[in-house]
Amino acid sequence: MSATTNAVYTDFTGWIDPPTDVRPPLRESLTCSVAVIGGGLAGMATALRLAEHGVDTILLEAAFCGRGAGSRNAGQLASAPGGDIQLLDLLYRKQMPAIIRLTENAAAHVEDLIATRGIDCDYEATGNVFAAVSRGQLGRTRRIAKILRRAGAEVEEGNAGELGIPQGFLGGMREVHGGIMNPGKFLRGLRTAVLGSSARVFEQSKVTDIVRDGTDVVVETPGGIVRAGTVVLATNAYAGEWDITPKRLSSPMWVTEVETEPIDPERLAALGWTSRSGLVTQHNIMENYRLTSRNTIVFGVRKIERVVEYPLPERTPDPSVVADLAEAFARRFPPLADVGIARAWGGWIGITSSWLPVAGTTGGNVYYSLACNGHGLAQAPYIGALIADRIATGAMPEDLRTVWADEPRFGRAVGLIMGRLGVRAAWALDRFNDALNGSKRIARRRYAEPGCAT
Repeated sequence: MSATTNAVYTDFTGWIDPPTDVRPPLRESLTCSVAVIGGGLAGMATALRLAEHGVDTILLEAAFCGRGAGSRNAGQLASAPGGDIQLLDLLYRKQMPAIIRLTENAAAHVEDLIATRGIDCDYEATGNVFAAVSRGQLGRTRRIAKILRRAGAEVEEGNAGELGIPQGFLGGMREVHGGIMNPGKFLRGLRTAVLGSSARVFEQSKVTDIVRDGTDVVVETPGGIVRAGTVVLATNAYAGEWDITPKRLSSPMWVTEVETEPIDPERLAALGWTSRSGLVTQHNIMENYRLTSRNTIVFGVRKIERVVEYPLPERTPDPSVVADLAEAFARRFPPLADVGIARAWGGWIGITSSWLPVAGTTGGNVYYSLACNGHGLAQAPYIGALIADRIATGAMPEDLRTVWADEPRFGRAVGLIMGRLGVRAAWALDRFNDALNGSKRIARRRYAEPGCAT
């Protein structure tokens, strides 16, 4: 039987069920000081911090708060930057200490949110491992560790046994801060906090247009409008739907996550995954793996898909991509090759040319925050809170300055690399290297057999 035979494909998430108390849509014309568009990680964090500052705030969400990619990821709270860290170091060597300060503060901010808001999201402060599946990847993790240490990050290196990760991986580098959680539960807890604040929240209120009217900004929905002095666009990959959004801020990418059926605890214990750290491989397009509190393993990415048209289509995971992920899981975890796939989900994320999140303004009173390059679980709520602080106080927080871009551009060279042909080529190169490394391992085993040595 195929590992994916009984898999359920969902357009929401496998982490949690939808809420039963979805708020009614906007059905009138209202005014406010700040309108926040998007009820995801960034939008809810922005609205919550604005409410804490006593700012009159309205939050508009197309479906329900927590519906977006934040609830559909692997639940790995990262304290290191996303994207290609070696490229980051090449482009931003002098800024690397500030980038590390931002990313580590972002993880700490989320941990503080969990603690102060009493959010039950199965959080485990395990750190996450940049895991190597080949000697080449092991060398890459060593170079990354050197870069991060030089910039002030706290990291650990070691083999699989020293890092407490499965023997299917050679070893790698652990980012000490951060950990793993149920992101659906985290988003639900953040939603509860926002609904309990002074912010006015309207779900089922898709924004159809955002236009300027004198010094105000008018936000239009099918049922009503909001007139605000300031607007915050917190819609990640969906930000390109409106003409008011600066062009070429990021490139939308669809990523897929998969969860296994429940696994016998004794079989999980036999893996040697004593650290319970989340794993991220060092392929051109990463694979991620992590244990859950329900004795399953969630894994994903490996193959990303890009579109350039707006509005972004609603969709469920491609069965061929899920089958490819299941195949990879069986190779990384040979003792669990017989374990079936229970469910698959996915979502749109934003990728930038700089590998850094993008934050800024257009026209002075329309703020935007998007594209954390796969590390939004930590960075999106933190940057959202920093934008709220800037709006409320007028001062620029130091960590926000690190990713602030007055005139961001999506470079043509990176646009080509992250285009449809580019991402397919990256996937093909990863598979070629996997096959090559697999052949080398077989050759080494044969050479080590009795009678084969010379």
